[in-house]
Amino acid sequence: MEFNVKSGHPEKQRTACIVVGICEPRRLTPIAAHIDKLSEGFISNIVRKGDIEGKLGQTLLLHHVPGLLADRILLIGCGKEKDFDEKQYIDVVKKSVKALNQTGAMEAVSYLSELNIKGKDIYWKIKTAIQVISETGYQFDKYKSSKSKFRRPLSRLTFCVQTRKELTYAEKAIHIGQALSKGIELTKNLGNTPPNYCTPKYLTEVAKSLAKEFSSLSAAILNEKEIKNLKMGAFLAVAQGADSSPYLISLSYKGTKKDSKPIVLVGKGITFDTGGNSLKPAANMIGMKYDMCGAATVFGVIRAIAQMELPINVIGVVPTCENMISGKATRPDDVVTSMSGKTVEILNTDAEGRLILADALTYVERFNPDCVIDIATLTGACVVALGKHATAVYSNHDALANELLQAGQMANDKGWHMPLWDEYHEQLKSNVADIANIGGPEAGSVTAACFLATFTKSFNWAHLDVAGTATVYTGPSRGATGRPVALLTEFLIERSNKK
Repeated sequence: MEFNVKSGHPEKQRTACIVVGICEPRRLTPIAAHIDKLSEGFISNIVRKGDIEGKLGQTLLLHHVPGLLADRILLIGCGKEKDFDEKQYIDVVKKSVKALNQTGAMEAVSYLSELNIKGKDIYWKIKTAIQVISETGYQFDKYKSSKSKFRRPLSRLTFCVQTRKELTYAEKAIHIGQALSKGIELTKNLGNTPPNYCTPKYLTEVAKSLAKEFSSLSAAILNEKEIKNLKMGAFLAVAQGADSSPYLISLSYKGTKKDSKPIVLVGKGITFDTGGNSLKPAANMIGMKYDMCGAATVFGVIRAIAQMELPINVIGVVPTCENMISGKATRPDDVVTSMSGKTVEILNTDAEGRLILADALTYVERFNPDCVIDIATLTGACVVALGKHATAVYSNHDALANELLQAGQMANDKGWHMPLWDEYHEQLKSNVADIANIGGPEAGSVTAACFLATFTKSFNWAHLDVAGTATVYTGPSRGATGRPVALLTEFLIERSNKK
């Protein structure tokens, strides 16, 4: 969809549809009141008759409103003005674009950015609206023989701002919002792609394709032989049961001076997870194509910041393989040696993500990173703890954790700070190796993070467990959500602003 911005009164807009808000109970917003005055009470007369109350999400389409050049006006209910917040704004934008797609209007002018949200400026409102509109129109139908489309879908939306001074901020919001939406779309597409297509090899091709699309990106791919030469025994222990080869992908974004320390993003890239010899029940295996959503997030974030042209250096690292069962597969009770030299007792082969991440976290030390953030659909225990609403944030550096939490608040992609206390590390003790790969039945998400923390002593690090937020596993909306691309992109925007 094409997005534009302008300043101007509604009576001057020659468009298929104008979108304005109305609050409960039957209270006209300033723009609606302005249109009502121009039309000599046309809107207030309809409202008085009870056609629309202004309840959140209500819509009413009006044709041939006197005093306007526009063909239609779409009134959208905003609920009670005193209760209007970020969530309600998102609901209103979502409802408005769904209604517009039903009208036959292929272009429209929106005045929803006039709505007052405490603490949110025009930049936030327009950036958020673009993200919401893009996600509302998202469909993954690549593998369907029959594709459902709107007869005349909305193809161009113009945001109107109150003053010309706001145009610069609004134009920046469009640029950032569109880039973010493209990144989220890529992440969702990768997550939703069936595992017989989205293999480790496929992810290497995605990295190469991004490097061709943006001159600021470069890709490096390490094959199985090169991974063996690096002595990544934990990574290879997961990969050895599969017929497909493992890869270590590095995707580098150069947005500023070469000597500026990079921020490193590490994404878990298990393209399918059977659980290995600790085999999952059949019902739990459905949706395991999403176990590479950490990797998909890295690709989405890198794509977004490349389009934004942020003045910052970022390196995305993706260890990718399948966790399959075969005669070659790793067994419970096996002991493997990680790239760091630490030995790991594998008590459960379904705790595989932390193994490939352990070697990747050791590998990224060579980049002398400013900080390292790993993203992984790591534990079912995280879903039990936080559900689908918040990403679990662990860190060995409180300031980094706070930056991520604040970015999540700004991006409406929330996280929650979790503990990494010494008491939890005690659960990972092994009597035959340096560390065990699971810590027993209690605090599974925490002990998984503690395992990773063992390999991050030389840099500031955060771990995002996105098992509950990266996907919806059941129901009609089943699929990848694109989270936490917005959180991490906002974090990088703020970091680049500081620089």
